[in-house]
Amino acid sequence: MSSTGSKGLEGIVAAKTYLSDVRGDVGVLIYRGYDINELAGNVGYEETVFLLHHGRLPNVSELQELKTKLAGYRKLPQGVIDLMTSLPKETVPMNALRTGISALGCFDADADNNEPGPLQEKALKIIAQIPVITAYFHLHRQGKTLVESRDDLSEAANFLYLMNGGVEADPESVATLDMCYVLHADHGMNASTFASRVTVATLSDIYSGITSAIGTLKGPLHGGANEAVIRMLQQIGSLENVDPYIEDCLATKKKIMGIGHRVYKVLDPRAVKLRGMVQKMGEKIAEPKWIQMSDKIAGIMQEKKGLHANVDFYSASVYYSLDIPIDLFTPIFAIARTSGWSAHILEQLADNRLIRPQSDYIGPEGLKATPIESR
Repeated sequence: MSSTGSKGLEGIVAAKTYLSDVRGDVGVLIYRGYDINELAGNVGYEETVFLLHHGRLPNVSELQELKTKLAGYRKLPQGVIDLMTSLPKETVPMNALRTGISALGCFDADADNNEPGPLQEKALKIIAQIPVITAYFHLHRQGKTLVESRDDLSEAANFLYLMNGGVEADPESVATLDMCYVLHADHGMNASTFASRVTVATLSDIYSGITSAIGTLKGPLHGGANEAVIRMLQQIGSLENVDPYIEDCLATKKKIMGIGHRVYKVLDPRAVKLRGMVQKMGEKIAEPKWIQMSDKIAGIMQEKKGLHANVDFYSASVYYSLDIPIDLFTPIFAIARTSGWSAHILEQLADNRLIRPQSDYIGPEGLKATPIESR
């Protein structure tokens, strides 16, 4: 059959959602009616989770109840711990994370229950456990002893505490990571979110939906771009090397990671907040070269190509300044985005319809199957 299609489904509306809106022509991102600039710096990650799941910001008692639940859900099944600590230490962390989330479903006897109440609790469990899985694999590959989560710490603080082997992070570092979580929580019908909705639309379970999303986010054209950004900055090395590096990339048509966006035609609003964080963290660690190189690259690309920095461009330097290993950048993206993925899964299943697009066949027709001896 022949029909009008769109390569990459660009411009195709796949769902109606209450969760987030990306207005690429004006550089606006909205969560549940709130501009991202209204939330980032004023609202913490746990409040953002509540907002995405319930459509409003929590009051004091509701926020405390959510924090208590998340802290109580952090403990992993022993079988999942055993699995994560048996993986080869050279395993790519996103592969380990994908495996860990899939394994969680094996230890949930009620995994296939998609009723709203149980599904909501499963979503919170995954949100609470995905940072622990990430941190435990990191400790395992370093040959370090696993440490217990602390109930008195926020999601961001507890992750840094676990990742650092039981050393509590300073308040500024916690606040920085927490804001990163808020900025990455949701972003419309991106590739990984779409993958999660396609999966659960078949009435599969939430663990399968999140696993699909993680596998999709791993790709360098989606979440994996932040790792490529910091490696690019490391390769450039200093401010004076920016011009020749960019000139060479433009001459050889090499992609400059972190520049340009599929939706935003102007500056990514998340990049604005993250740039300020890079500058602040650079001052804290007395290492200004990251913001200097980043700003110069962004300026050149805007002037020469009309392209703007995206969320990955500045988040890479933020994570690096927090002493987070480069190959954990994308897992941290996944940790934050799980709040959005799970909200989309809840929304999809509340009014479900199988997602089944068509393809436009462009292959040959009328071929004859000749005997194998004459082929």
